[in-house]
Amino acid sequence: MSYHHPENDPQYIGLNVNAGIEKPEAVSADSVKRFLKKGKRQILTSEEYFDGIIRGNITILSQAVTLIESNKPEHQKVAQEIIIKCLPHAGRSVRLGITGVPGAGKSTFIEVLGKQITGAGGKLAVLAIDPSSERSKGSILGDKTRMEELSSDPNAYIRPSPSAGSLGGVARKTREIIILCEAAGFGTIFIETVGVGQSETVVHSMVDFFLLIQIAGAGDELQGIKRGIMEMADAIVINKADKDNYEKAQLAAAQFRNALHLFPPTGSGWTPPVLTCSALENAGVQEVWKVVNEYVTMTNGNGYFQNRRCDQAKYWMYETINETLRNNFYQNHLVKPRLSHYEKMVLTNGMSSFIAAHELLATYFKSVRNE
Repeated sequence: MSYHHPENDPQYIGLNVNAGIEKPEAVSADSVKRFLKKGKRQILTSEEYFDGIIRGNITILSQAVTLIESNKPEHQKVAQEIIIKCLPHAGRSVRLGITGVPGAGKSTFIEVLGKQITGAGGKLAVLAIDPSSERSKGSILGDKTRMEELSSDPNAYIRPSPSAGSLGGVARKTREIIILCEAAGFGTIFIETVGVGQSETVVHSMVDFFLLIQIAGAGDELQGIKRGIMEMADAIVINKADKDNYEKAQLAAAQFRNALHLFPPTGSGWTPPVLTCSALENAGVQEVWKVVNEYVTMTNGNGYFQNRRCDQAKYWMYETINETLRNNFYQNHLVKPRLSHYEKMVLTNGMSSFIAAHELLATYFKSVRNE
């Protein structure tokens, strides 16, 4: 069907309006159903996921990771089956935790170091614990956009995970994702987090080497750095040591070295070094990786490396027990409806916090005994 436009009349010189296209047929309900059915992702069996992961299929690995991150019981059941199958093929990687304040250049550092690792024939997985908003529960998940070259590297795998307000939960899932990545053949695992809270502690409990990235030129370099984070660090790197910032970076490094002398010796026998680098100019990054390899060689030699992994495995067993019991308590069909009542009693001084807690626990234990 053609439409007449009066603007095309000869009296309107210089005007020309093209005829529009015919109106397409309305989308039928049946075609929508067929599209949705076709686009619906099919959940594979645990054996199919395992086979894909072992073959290094990134798509299947990502789907398995999604199952681990899901809270649906049916997804968790398949995820745990996958993890059990992957366990014998895991553990043969170097796990590196990377933290630092926002703006320290962690993403640039990871991309430059990551490209060096993949360029030498290695396979790298980057797991980023991304802080979620407590207000909106939203997460930026922007690491892939900040690491353009690395994200397109066939030997690299980048997976950001929103913490969604449950740091313990995302940490446990990150540890399980490590197992899948190792089974998929990734020999190096980076776990990145923002150094603004307790996430460093949980990351430290699942890595072999903990790297703290700092910058100079932001005032007192030691101000606001928690002693606990510095004690956890196996190395400190002053990034952005370039151009006019070079001298400031060297001074900051000296300040950190003096501070580290005040700390007690490490259990590994390793003395944490303080280095400077410029990830932007790719200067000094290779030296950081050399330090990591020296640490791995030394701790493998004195037995600390394997002992630490055993301690971490035991720690996460108990952490999983605690988290499961906690969730089971709050979701209990007798406890859940009583929580608001006891909360009001405590807030109006009708009952002490301790008595309220004991009564709720007694309700829970009675429910468990009767099941």
